Amino acid sequence: MTVETLTHGTTTTVSPLLRRLADEGATGTLSRDRGRLHLVAGRIVHAEAPDSPPLDVLLTTGSTLPAAALATARAGNEDTGAFVRALVAAGLVGAGTLELCHLGALHDAAYFALAPSGGPARFRYGDAHPLAVAHPVDAGAVERECRRRRAFLDRLHPCDVLDHAPLRRLAPGAALAVSARRTPVLALVDGHRTAPEIARALGRPAYHTLVDLRRLAAAGLVGPVRAPRRTGRPRHAAAPGTPPPPGTPPGVRAAPRPQFGAGLLPRVQDPDIALLRRLRDALEAAL
Repeated sequence: MTVETLTHGTTTTVSPLLRRLADEGATGTLSRDRGRLHLVAGRIVHAEAPDSPPLDVLLTTGSTLPAAALATARAGNEDTGAFVRALVAAGLVGAGTLELCHLGALHDAAYFALAPSGGPARFRYGDAHPLAVAHPVDAGAVERECRRRRAFLDRLHPCDVLDHAPLRRLAPGAALAVSARRTPVLALVDGHRTAPEIARALGRPAYHTLVDLRRLAAAGLVGPVRAPRRTGRPRHAAAPGTPPPPGTPPGVRAAPRPQFGAGLLPRVQDPDIALLRRLRDALEAAL
């Protein structure tokens, strides 16, 4: 997977708009195709992404907190922020634990929010997010961590399809031992779940789950579900029941008729998507 980059002085930035907002000291919400970043005075205080489990899931799924106490804290608190504050008020989660978990969730969601995308980034000026982390994170540090994480995944097993496609188990050539940490991940690979769905079910950060799945894929235990092959007749082939042209010998099938203009038009190459994204980000940074 290639990362959208633009040189900003001596620093390479994943999102030129984010760097500009950081330099400006802006407060508000930066929205991208795969997530949102919340800024206060140009620093990131919270991040959200559909592929990343929210903070309440990370705090409670698979935790040792009493189920009855969790139900009491959840009652009437559909909002994630209200639920988390109720956990802290009830003494179920300490302030230090909350901050560490929140920082982990921020980097996890930022990894997806800052992933290469096809749509423009948008920023809405406003107030701080109610779940703002106590110690905001520098935007440049978040970008560097995103690049490090992406490069690490590619070193483990360079297959981006694993990150979003339904996953299936593969039969390795020999019996392989699976670590205690990756055993629950492998158990949820059923041909239907994706990596983000497995992370949410386990209550683990999505990026950590991607690391486990890439390692399992490198060992030959996991792979993406392949799209079904098309079973229809080949394009330009004669429809069933079409009579052969006059004079065709018995038992000889008629050759398909060539389409008008076939072979006359040059084959159009796919556009350079990475180049288009860099041009788009450069235009955004210049606005």
